[in-house]
Amino acid sequence: MSEHTRSSAVELAAAIRERRASAREVVEAHISLLERVNPRINAVVVPRYDAARREAEAVDARVGAAEDPDSLPPLLGVPCTIKETIGVEGMPHSAGVVARRDHRCRRTAPIARRLLDAGAILLGLTNVSELAIWVETNNRVYGRTSNPYDPVRTAGGSSGGEAAAVGSGGSPIGLGTDLGGSIRLPAFFNGVFGHKPSLGLVPLTGLYPPAPGDSAGLVVSGPLARRAEDLMPLLRIISGPDGEDPLCRPAQLGDPAALSLQGLRVAVGRSGKLARPSRELAEARERAAGALAAAGAQLERVSTQGLGRALEMYLTALRTSAGVSGREVLARAGAPPLTWRAALRPGGPHTAATRMMLGLERLARLTPERRTRRVLAAGDSLVRELRATIGDGVLLHPPAPAVAPRHGRLLGRLWWAPPMVAFNLARLPVTQVPLGLGRRGLPVGVQVAAGPGRDHVSIAVALELERVFGGWVPPGG
Repeated sequence: MSEHTRSSAVELAAAIRERRASAREVVEAHISLLERVNPRINAVVVPRYDAARREAEAVDARVGAAEDPDSLPPLLGVPCTIKETIGVEGMPHSAGVVARRDHRCRRTAPIARRLLDAGAILLGLTNVSELAIWVETNNRVYGRTSNPYDPVRTAGGSSGGEAAAVGSGGSPIGLGTDLGGSIRLPAFFNGVFGHKPSLGLVPLTGLYPPAPGDSAGLVVSGPLARRAEDLMPLLRIISGPDGEDPLCRPAQLGDPAALSLQGLRVAVGRSGKLARPSRELAEARERAAGALAAAGAQLERVSTQGLGRALEMYLTALRTSAGVSGREVLARAGAPPLTWRAALRPGGPHTAATRMMLGLERLARLTPERRTRRVLAAGDSLVRELRATIGDGVLLHPPAPAVAPRHGRLLGRLWWAPPMVAFNLARLPVTQVPLGLGRRGLPVGVQVAAGPGRDHVSIAVALELERVFGGWVPPGG
């Protein structure tokens, strides 16, 4: 692994701008790594390596002719990858749905356009779970993505391909989406940083499937990166209204560098039995808490047992706000109706996870209206409780019950979801922070949640934890 494939995007951009490295050699280093590892992990499913090489050569010519290097775009020449559900003009945009296999995107999504306008060079699109609705990345169009630390294990989902590309070292930065942990869980499994922004910071225009109805309040787009210093620059680049997303609004992003950890309140959650983390994840959280205390933060032990009830609340909020079912989304894509008999039969155009989720969706329709109202009210209460617990500080919470499991082991294990979906329900910014490797050589980490609009606070904590623990550890390195 070369120095280029260990560096942050900020470092790479500076090296290219100052002519200490050429964009071509930086891009080539990442392509070379991907060509070695991608056959094993299947992260980049729509490569554009030759186009990236040509664009890198154009960047080098532009840098060579520039009289003022500081006038160049901030990420000029830096390689990147983008989740396939985020539209890029002329490229596939299927979300792993067989009926959309031949679909080509007609317009680049605003967040992708902003990243590319900042000078980043797209290496390719990355794999997703079918319809972006499951926590393992697998579909009948592109196949399954594996974990770069151990290919018999999952890369997570739905942004599993993106996190695996970044975690392998094949891309310094990328874009993903998070409806119920789809940035954070893959970032955790693949040992990289992932940030779920506050609601309304980043426009959702140009995603497939689109977030229907009020369910857009649960989903966000955000950055993944191998180095924490890239999170805030990326967030600044992709955030802001686009004139189309009604939820996206102007916001003043804070500066992580200006935040002092001295006196910062850090809540350390005690989980209930249902969402209790493994010993090594509990120990990782304690190490993180200790490092922040050493930096002057004030620790407070709090109960987070209520998060164990978050799944039903989240699913009920999603079902009642969407206004459209997964079956209807597939039908609009041109997929044939999925009968109960077809759902129970192996094979076919849909993964087992998709068939299971559609079955649960149908069963959920039988929920009595009275229970639905009670669950939604309980969800509102949990949101108030969670926000009050965090206040103007942060909450440290394990990302999952355990490290990345073997492929297929998450099917039906819905108790893995509450540590993630509770923060979507509460519309809070969360940064997933890697804390090195555990006993089996797999990434461990912690979620850092902050109050609404205080994205810079959780990112500042991520920067300190990276300084103490080293952050991303290259696979095999």
